[in-house]
Amino acid sequence: MELSVVYSRALAGIEAPLVRVETHLSNGLPSFNIVGLPETAVRESKDRVRSAILNSHFTFPDRRITVNLAPADLPKEGGRFDLPIALGILCASNQLPPDRMAQHEFQAELALDGSLRAVSGAIPAAIAASRSQRLLVMAADSAPLAALAPG
Repeated sequence: MELSVVYSRALAGIEAPLVRVETHLSNGLPSFNIVGLPETAVRESKDRVRSAILNSHFTFPDRRITVNLAPADLPKEGGRFDLPIALGILCASNQLPPDRMAQHEFQAELALDGSLRAVSGAIPAAIAASRSQRLLVMAADSAPLAALAPG
């Protein structure tokens, strides 16, 4: 598979709108691009994602990588998309099975060693994921707040 879709959530006030993290691998000069109106912190996630993948003993694909954060008109900020971007790359490069991704939503910043860091908005993300009947995967530090969400 050279295309994968992983779900995440943006943070817009007290709402957590759905974001599709679409990852495509293609032949050509190796590059890593993130499109879909990412803020500076999201653009910086490229370095965190690459290091986290390598330090977690996976292979970073030597291909042209395009990550689309959809919808494009929704502002995306912070490191909350690091984990779904990394998972999208690993699924698109056949290092992880993509079949379980549709039942989950992911949000966490990645440390360079691959460990997960908490991001803001745990409660709205947990509420929205529950309403969408998906399981939310986030850093363990976010779990106490996410547990406060009904559902």
